[in-house]
Amino acid sequence: MKLAHARSMRADATLSEAVLWSVLRRRRLGGWKFRRQHVVAGYIVDFYCHEQRLALEVDGTVHGTQVIEDRRRDEVLVRQGVHVLRFRNAEMLERLDETLARIAVACESIRASRGHP
Repeated sequence: MKLAHARSMRADATLSEAVLWSVLRRRRLGGWKFRRQHVVAGYIVDFYCHEQRLALEVDGTVHGTQVIEDRRRDEVLVRQGVHVLRFRNAEMLERLDETLARIAVACESIRASRGHP
């Protein structure tokens, strides 16, 4: 059920998700492989790098009303060993370079914390 919903969400990406995906797809950011609308620990995350166990969430205005739910969701993911980065739609679109730098730094930091060069 979640997988079918994730597939339909891929077809209905927001502008900010589409922009971010254009950079993440085909390992364009630092060689990291990301999947979009991927099911992790029972949740659909916007983007996921399995190698680094990193979930990226691009939050629209609706997330302003579901702060508690998002926090609980993030806590579940973290307990499962998943790192979560959240970006607001406007923030991501207005400062794409900064967003990409934060993602790259997170990937490198996670890799370094695991003792990989």
